[in-house]
Amino acid sequence: MKPFSVHAVRDAEAGVWVASSKDVRGLVAEASTREELVAKLKVRIPELLELNDQPLPEGEIRFRLKWEEVSTEVICD
Repeated sequence: MKPFSVHAVRDAEAGVWVASSKDVRGLVAEASTREELVAKLKVRIPELLELNDQPLPEGEIRFRLKWEEVSTEVICD
């Protein structure tokens, strides 16, 4: 089975990474570092797959993260 796709966006103003996925219903996770976010996703993805009665892959559950830094436009006075 192909890895689940997860999209993570950096919210610079809030100082957090926010992840979501179209592949895993209800997945939203937030953490201050990439490492913390990955740790949360490793727990939440299997939990949500089971809660949503989505088929669990045989063997390992894999996910692919796309990291995106959001830029902010600034106006000079």
